[in-house]
Amino acid sequence: MYDIYKIREDFPILSLPIKGKPCVFLDTAASAQKPICVIEKMSNIYTHTYANVHRGSYYFSEELTYEYENARKTVQKFINAKSDHEIVFTRNATETINLTAATYGEKFLSAGDEVLISEAEHHANLVPWQILCEKKGATLKVFKISDEGDFVAGNFEKELSEKTKIVAITAMSNVLGTIFPIKKIVEKAHNAGAKVLVDACQFAVHHKIDVQDFDCDFLAFSGHKTYGPTGIGVLYGKLDLLEQMPPYQFGGDMVGKVTYQKTTFDEPPARFEAGTPAIVQAIGLAEALKYMQNLGLDDITAHERELTEYTTEKLTEIDGLKIVGTAQNKGGVFSFSIDGIHPQDLAFILDKEGVALRVGHHCAEPLVNRMGYTSLARASLGLYSSKEDIDIFINSLHKAKSFLR
Repeated sequence: MYDIYKIREDFPILSLPIKGKPCVFLDTAASAQKPICVIEKMSNIYTHTYANVHRGSYYFSEELTYEYENARKTVQKFINAKSDHEIVFTRNATETINLTAATYGEKFLSAGDEVLISEAEHHANLVPWQILCEKKGATLKVFKISDEGDFVAGNFEKELSEKTKIVAITAMSNVLGTIFPIKKIVEKAHNAGAKVLVDACQFAVHHKIDVQDFDCDFLAFSGHKTYGPTGIGVLYGKLDLLEQMPPYQFGGDMVGKVTYQKTTFDEPPARFEAGTPAIVQAIGLAEALKYMQNLGLDDITAHERELTEYTTEKLTEIDGLKIVGTAQNKGGVFSFSIDGIHPQDLAFILDKEGVALRVGHHCAEPLVNRMGYTSLARASLGLYSSKEDIDIFINSLHKAKSFLR
């Protein structure tokens, strides 16, 4: 059974009172809280076994090298990649997408080519392609979603053509909660001759990933959203593509042979991991992914689906509140507005009630503007979210309404 109260005990921060009120954390879409197993794992490394990896022939280094590379295998298992050589560690998903644009995109995109994205993209899956297209003389095309935030297959297919070389698409919108049909998108893109990068930052928190089933060419997600530490991200790339891509940065640990005249580079993934890596962060990420797997990814999805339905029902009962993003296939992200109340004022009142949520354009300014707003409040669920959290949240919204209107 999915025992939410037992699970919440694994997250020490959730038991801390906020301004004398119970902690109601509804900002997992920005960054998730960490279970005690991750905190203790990382602390234990710094206390007992820390050293640099790949270079030392002594106990600490050998032990940590084993754990670091084993973390790569944990990520491989988590997303069902064919090989751990297809797993590259980065600083975050933003760097992952920039790496892909600066290596694969730089090498294979030419003037007249097109990159296709959706209206629902985070800045991290928009700006790198925008800059790349400007540099290469290519065109960035954007296909429209519906006013409800749904993926519209006809709009995607209309913009997809033989000129499309890269499709960069979110698996789940961080603003609307919309879950995109990745497998169908990949199939259509491949039929047109395009490669596909999937931004799975939000999706990985709530749903099982199978890159072989998706058949995507690249996939990005970050550690801090999947209950792990900051400073670590993941690039999955099909091995044959990674082998064709030049290095992203240069220095130690990514070279084959160095002379004063010429340098050769190591095979993937080492080729893309210059310098001392985020050793402890990678191991912390692996611990977080194992925690999710031990809970059961299907059980996490089922719990959050039930809570998403409950939250939707409660929010729709509030007069003057509009949920922005009501796609049929939607996850636990709720951007909303309340008539006559600025989101920042709303967040100020909710903070007094111990409720943490996000306001602004959520690093997706064009999307928020497209939906008719400049700023939105956003509540987002995690595997530790409970019905009690939602009830406090809803009561706090009513209190804010009575105070601010």
